[in-house]
Amino acid sequence: MWNVILLGLVSFFSDISAEMVYPIIPLYLTSAFGATPALIGLIEGIAESLASLLKVFSGYITDKWGKKKPIAFVGYATGLVYKIALIFAGSWGGILGARVIDRVGKGIRTAPRDVMVCDSADGNNLGKAFGVHKALDMAGSAVGIFLSYLLLQNAANTAAYKELFSISIIPAILGLLMFLFIKEKRTHVAMNKREPFWQNIKKLDGQLKLYLFVALLFTLGNSSNAFLLLRAKSVGFADNQVILLYLVFNVIASILSIPLGRLSDRVGRKKLLVSGYIVFSIVYLGFALASSQVTILLSFILYGFYSAMITGVERAYIAEISPKDLKGTMLGLHSTIVGIALLPASLIAGLLWDGFGASSPFLFGSAMSLIAALILLLFMKNQTRSAPKAASVTVPMK
Repeated sequence: MWNVILLGLVSFFSDISAEMVYPIIPLYLTSAFGATPALIGLIEGIAESLASLLKVFSGYITDKWGKKKPIAFVGYATGLVYKIALIFAGSWGGILGARVIDRVGKGIRTAPRDVMVCDSADGNNLGKAFGVHKALDMAGSAVGIFLSYLLLQNAANTAAYKELFSISIIPAILGLLMFLFIKEKRTHVAMNKREPFWQNIKKLDGQLKLYLFVALLFTLGNSSNAFLLLRAKSVGFADNQVILLYLVFNVIASILSIPLGRLSDRVGRKKLLVSGYIVFSIVYLGFALASSQVTILLSFILYGFYSAMITGVERAYIAEISPKDLKGTMLGLHSTIVGIALLPASLIAGLLWDGFGASSPFLFGSAMSLIAALILLLFMKNQTRSAPKAASVTVPMK
């Protein structure tokens, strides 16, 4: 579990750096470059989707090579390049380029990092392990957001944003230094003797394919968090207050990730995943119907509940039912599917906002989440810690 804590601390510092920047990107785009919601959706969608193409290949290379630490390190180092790119960006196109760099780094590191969490966890506490990592990850996010709030309180112009971009480099470097202390569990893999994973998709567990489909469906209604921040601003919150709302979301998610991860170990992943999708539907309905700042605040609080119920639990579930030698590939495939779906999701959200008003993208997202929850409720089997059998798949050898 110590290795899980170290991985969590790397994410802690990395997310301090990332979240000092992320919540102000849509605000910076609108203030400095006059970007519309549709343009912001396009930027976020392109960045997420292009980067997500790397996630499945990163996972596949991790499984094939057997060395996770160097791949993950490259991904974290890319986050440092992202902050530097933001400093020199002089147009919305420059911001797009910087966002792509950031998401590429996430695409590279996500699968190998998650496999390292799996390798470092006790067999019956996978949900707890992902919960610990998620809690530290979200705690770093909360710290980063709070620092962003403090530094932007007296911002007089857009130059203050670039000062914040510069300061965010410091925790990114600390995260890279922390990464050097992680010990990788070596796995012996026969190189070049594995068929490409896509030749074995038909042999994968039906429950895994079901969840990947549901994740795709759900994500089509789950647009970028940038739209939540813009929605808060649309009901009268100032820029620094919007950042505080995002802080509330991250604090709630951080506090609840470990207990909800442990709960999924006891009662099974299905109950948490179905409940999480239902909570998301309520959250988006709140954003859609909000006419007061109180409703927006309550929606951000519930959004923290949703994040704690889903993020770590779904990774634990995918790791459990994936073939042992395709664990990184399947975690990467899930991230790729979700990321690719974010392009049409963000485009749909931006177009709905511009064409039918601020409520419409959230009504759409609420409906999609309910459909996803219903499919899982009807067709997903419940697995508890007493039944952690991975899906059996025969991987032909050349």
